[in-house]
Amino acid sequence: MKARPSLFDFAGGQEAFLALAAATHERCLQDPELNHPFSHHTSPGHTEHLAAYWAEVLGGPPRYSNALGGHSGMLSIHAGEGAPEDMGDRFAACFIAAMDDARLPSDPTFRAAMRSYIEWATREVNSYAPPGTQVEPDMPMPHWSWNGLEKTRPQE
Repeated sequence: MKARPSLFDFAGGQEAFLALAAATHERCLQDPELNHPFSHHTSPGHTEHLAAYWAEVLGGPPRYSNALGGHSGMLSIHAGEGAPEDMGDRFAACFIAAMDDARLPSDPTFRAAMRSYIEWATREVNSYAPPGTQVEPDMPMPHWSWNGLEKTRPQE
């Protein structure tokens, strides 16, 4: 029996994740609650960084870990920001809709795995939102597959 490809490969690789990150960012700009942070608080290269993070977590190469601080680096960007309670749900909705915009595969099992990932990820990010929250250094990178959170990979 042939092994299933990673979610990264099934989606279409790096180009698919760049398209997904760009489409998600655009949807966030259109959202009345997400517009401000996405139009004022993103760094140059945000879309590429977001694509690299998602790609790595979903089975792609460790570009984010190698260049941008891995999981701890991503969480540190959001830690202590005091995000509104529904921000994660709004972001997840943008991500889910952006899968169509980016023309990711419509396979129901793939879409369910991606939805499950983003809902888990936004809950985790929101858990670091309270003011004063600190992020431990060198946290392992999560790895998400068709079956959910599989394991974490140490930073390389």
